[in-house]
Amino acid sequence: MAGSVTEVSTNGVVDTQRSSNGSKRRQWTRALKRRIVAETLEPGASVSIVARRHDVNANQVFKWRREMAPKPRAAAKQSVTMLPVEIVPEANEPRPRARRSGVIEITFGCGTRVCLRGEVSPEMLRQVIELLR
Repeated sequence: MAGSVTEVSTNGVVDTQRSSNGSKRRQWTRALKRRIVAETLEPGASVSIVARRHDVNANQVFKWRREMAPKPRAAAKQSVTMLPVEIVPEANEPRPRARRSGVIEITFGCGTRVCLRGEVSPEMLRQVIELLR
């Protein structure tokens, strides 16, 4: 059962540089980072497979993608059209009340019933209730 190999480890073959201070961190060239990120942006590409192919941690590749992504434009740089506004004092005239229509029906415990139609002031309603108690 012979299958085709689609993943190849390039461990030891990758164009990286070891730092001179003796640490084991690899220094990836900017061009190589761009090439690896470009591979991950191809349709159907898997970041983890591309990362394994280049012997890089997938999280590192995601970090490179964020770093190389186009930066969104700052809100201050966007063009905003301002419209002129004039603030005028409110007129002293009272606003006309909306025409209210309806029925209020009150039934007291003693059986007395009061029906109010149309607009009734709160003071008038209070007086009617006081008289009927």
